[in-house]
Amino acid sequence: MESQKSPILITGAAGNVGSEVVRLLHEAGENVRAAVVSEAEASRLPAGVAWVRFDFTDPATFPDAFAGVARLFLMRPPHIAQVRRDMKPAIDYAAAAGVQQIVFLSLLGAEKNRFVPHAKVEALLAESGVPTTLLRCGFFMQNLSTTHRQDISENDDIFIPAGDGKTAFIDVRDIAAVAAKTLTEPGHNGKAYPLTGSEALDYGTVAKLLTTALNRSIGYSHPHFLRFAWRLWRRGFPLSYVTVVTAIYLTTRFGLAETVTPDTAVLLNRPPISMQQFIADYAPVWQ
Repeated sequence: MESQKSPILITGAAGNVGSEVVRLLHEAGENVRAAVVSEAEASRLPAGVAWVRFDFTDPATFPDAFAGVARLFLMRPPHIAQVRRDMKPAIDYAAAAGVQQIVFLSLLGAEKNRFVPHAKVEALLAESGVPTTLLRCGFFMQNLSTTHRQDISENDDIFIPAGDGKTAFIDVRDIAAVAAKTLTEPGHNGKAYPLTGSEALDYGTVAKLLTTALNRSIGYSHPHFLRFAWRLWRRGFPLSYVTVVTAIYLTTRFGLAETVTPDTAVLLNRPPISMQQFIADYAPVWQ
């Protein structure tokens, strides 16, 4: 069986999406190679998963990472803003090493928004000549349980500059399930899938759902974007990350994140995970 011969390399293997892709493929008996930046990250991987140290900005890590790899799950590390400088060498190396498919975790609407780094990665992939599958995803539900967890748990507030705009949220568990599917069955090369959940919600509605599930009042203060950017920067996030995240939330304010697509349900042959289910599953995070 081909999947047993050549490892599937998963970048960002310790992150929200990557760790779930690793888990699903490992449990399905696939030959997984998890790319991590440190032994500390490797310690969080499921038992029995092979791992390799990998850094986009360190070409010395490329040979071990890409040896024998036919399929690659590619994620842009959030701190990388200079995409051509910091990611092109690894993508070129992958192409030269014989990688036959790259599944890239992109952003919904990246093809129409050249400002976002995801669009620049898509351009690099097109230049590489490697057959590519693009997963253009809406906002992760898990942003609420990671990036915005502190504001919700400590201040009972969703502190996001999205105004009254609606968002077609998607659970990273659904993204990972689509990624695992596209990496292990034929027919997905050259495809771009816009992935969302089944409904678009404004953050006021999300606050009400959190209020009900957590049994305490959660508000939505929709701050000015400069206040939001300042708070993220004060918490130690890199300026490049702060800039990209703030810009993306501004597109939400203008209604550019509300499109609901059927692709997740079609690919998984089931309804996407709902916001209510996500909140119920992650409720302890905000207590």
